[in-house]
Amino acid sequence: MSSTELPGTQAVTAATAPTVSAVRVAEGERLRSVALPGLTLTVRSRPADRTGLPPALFVHGLGGSSQNWSALMPLLADAVDPDAVDLPGFGDSPPPDDGNYSVTGHARAVIRLLDAEGRGPVHLFGNSLGGAVATRVAAVRPDLVRTLTLISPALPEWRVQRPAVPTGLLAVPGVAPLFARLTKDWTAEQRTRGVMALCYGDPARVSDEAFRHAVAEMERRLELPYFWDAMTRSARGIVDAYTLGGQHSLWRQAERVLAPTQLVYGGRDRLVSYRMARRASAAFRGARLLTLPEAGHVAMMEYPEAVAQAFRELLDDCGGS
Repeated sequence: MSSTELPGTQAVTAATAPTVSAVRVAEGERLRSVALPGLTLTVRSRPADRTGLPPALFVHGLGGSSQNWSALMPLLADAVDPDAVDLPGFGDSPPPDDGNYSVTGHARAVIRLLDAEGRGPVHLFGNSLGGAVATRVAAVRPDLVRTLTLISPALPEWRVQRPAVPTGLLAVPGVAPLFARLTKDWTAEQRTRGVMALCYGDPARVSDEAFRHAVAEMERRLELPYFWDAMTRSARGIVDAYTLGGQHSLWRQAERVLAPTQLVYGGRDRLVSYRMARRASAAFRGARLLTLPEAGHVAMMEYPEAVAQAFRELLDDCGGS
């Protein structure tokens, strides 16, 4: 394993790196590249306020990146030593050599990162797809997880939200290339507005500056030759995870999680149903639940202060570490 500091440049190998715009790094953040056999991961970090704080790892959702945690990380820098990972094929991480974008494959990448850097046990956060990944990590490697905070986790539900159907359709062979052709004339701004309408409870809360940054990131992603492949295969991975039964069921694994758990659900979430909060509260033993009636799918971006406060209360319940 090797780790190299990146001053805001792209962390991709020459074999897979197209010439694209540099990923954005907010003030106070740093990027590093972690090279593992068959896998290279970019990790976004923000220095903790003091040494000795317990480590935390943040895992984004489908189509997202470590930038999704940039609003929350500075609010917790006095309580944890925060890292956010770009899952394989997303953000600044190149595709995995084996092409495995399943929930298990992403979970394995997170486990390999934690094992390689020796940072576990961590306070593990996950949103959407990242919530499913974090659940699987906590279930199979409890030694790596101090606490678990899940924001709108993508856990199986029989009655899928109607706005989530197009995401599921990406998993159908041939749909992604068709969609790419049908939307080839859409601008990055149009695409960004569509994503925000889907993910935010109130897109009007997004500042002009944040919107400009989101458009720039969308433009960068569209330059990546593997963008649609990563989206398609990861969407297929979620659908496949929904169909697994027995010990590999995500709900069965949720019941096996030993780490103290904080759940966060948004009342205006159009992708993960608000009604799943009750089932999740029953599945994760002794879980705390925060419901934000005005939040959508990405509460850590919309209401970072509320999510930070909920985590602090979880820490207090655990004795402060």
